Amino acid sequence: MFYEPKKGYPLLHNPFNALVFPRPIGWISSLSKTGIANLAPYSFFNAIAYVPPQVMFSATAYHNQGGFKDSVANILSTKEFVINLATKKLKQQVVQSSIDAPNDIDEFKLMKLKKRKSKIVKPPSVAESPVNLECRLLKKIDLKTTSKNKNQNKMIIGEVVGIYIDNKFIKNNKINSLAMGAISRMGYAEYSEVDSKFLMERPKWKTA
Repeated sequence: MFYEPKKGYPLLHNPFNALVFPRPIGWISSLSKTGIANLAPYSFFNAIAYVPPQVMFSATAYHNQGGFKDSVANILSTKEFVINLATKKLKQQVVQSSIDAPNDIDEFKLMKLKKRKSKIVKPPSVAESPVNLECRLLKKIDLKTTSKNKNQNKMIIGEVVGIYIDNKFIKNNKINSLAMGAISRMGYAEYSEVDSKFLMERPKWKTA
């Protein structure tokens, strides 16, 4: 099968998300101008640089009232946000926090999650999450969109200025990643747990 996305797709559902997988989930907490906490998951998310550490996420939909998604609106206003690791233990809270709630609703309270006071930025961290990446806004990029609503398809790039790691996941000076039970996004309503790994060494070029 071959198709050109701009001409539509030959299956019942758009297969694109099911072909780019697994995608890490950026569970993003932010604050509104008035101090209301927001929490939402984004699967178009990843780390993009080591030094300084930088991350990105893309909001590919828009608020039901036509404005920016609450996360984007908050970050553009306050210039700060937190990435919280999404885990299988917290899977219900992760998916439920994707609800398109009014912007005066605190998703932490709605999902019965505890707030951890962040060390550097003002938005709270998810206390139940084993990893929190405190970030400051670096740039907003307007991605191409075919929507009449120009608030769709926005990329946010942030610098990670503070990192919290639950000490129980540090062993022999390394991160015990598998023990965290991180989840990732597949296609449709499918998710996956990161529960196995294998090692491969990067090859070195041998000169004659």
